[in-house]
Amino acid sequence: MVNSKEFIARLEKILDFYNLSASAFADKIGVQRSSVSHVLTGRNKPSLEFVMKVVRSYPEVNLYWLLNGKGEFPSRNQASSSTESKQILDTSQIDKDRVIKKVLILYEDGSFEAFEK
Repeated sequence: MVNSKEFIARLEKILDFYNLSASAFADKIGVQRSSVSHVLTGRNKPSLEFVMKVVRSYPEVNLYWLLNGKGEFPSRNQASSSTESKQILDTSQIDKDRVIKKVLILYEDGSFEAFEK
């Protein structure tokens, strides 16, 4: 079973890492703001759906680390692949007069990564 206090500490670490408020985090993962507030205060335990939304929205968050504190955050595999992806991006064809809102990287296995401004 997940230790609530330790889970809350890891969730707060994610918020700090991305410099997000609880409400911005809730919007990003697609849950009600009160859901994040209730988890952070310990009123409610996180549901599986909540946990999976965090992991899907933030590829650098390792599921095992989030649940059990084992492993590392940010995940080295995801962080290095994100860095590699950014290094191979050819910016010469980007229209400099337009503002990029989101970049999607689609992989052959059907997975993807999204990078938002």
